[in-house]
Amino acid sequence: MTPPRQLDARAKPESHSWVAHIALSLLLAAVWLLLRQSVALVDLIWAVVLGLVVPRLVFGFIGPAAGPRGLARIVRFAGIVLWDIVVSNITVARIVLNPWSKPRPAWVPVHLDTHHPTAVTLLATVITTTPGTVSCVVDDEKWVIHVHALDCDDPAEMAAQIKQRYERPLREIFE
Repeated sequence: MTPPRQLDARAKPESHSWVAHIALSLLLAAVWLLLRQSVALVDLIWAVVLGLVVPRLVFGFIGPAAGPRGLARIVRFAGIVLWDIVVSNITVARIVLNPWSKPRPAWVPVHLDTHHPTAVTLLATVITTTPGTVSCVVDDEKWVIHVHALDCDDPAEMAAQIKQRYERPLREIFE
């Protein structure tokens, strides 16, 4: 009978390499060059060093990178969120600037299907980032986010829309 395999602190997962997060590495390098506003050799060297070292240092916190399928979902989700932010800005501006508007504020409970902490955190952040809504309470025992909406005719419909537009894609990404 062989003893159970002991975890070696020095053993690294296969995906833990110097380029495990290539997108993050490229983003960090690009941001460094933009902040420095230079493509001098020394700045290029620092961009490469930061792009390689930082993702390796934080690998334990962020885990393995999303694959191509996950990356496509992330990009699609980001596009939906950005579109909704633009549309919501216009809607809120109409409500605020129109002296005859009669907004109907409402509290909207959104019962969550996901229990992934990062997905719940991102969902609350997206809700708050979208003008006209604020996620006020995240109940992680009952798995409900209480959202305050500036103008809402039908709270049940708004909850269904939040679940369909934001929670479902987040579940696809994180679960």
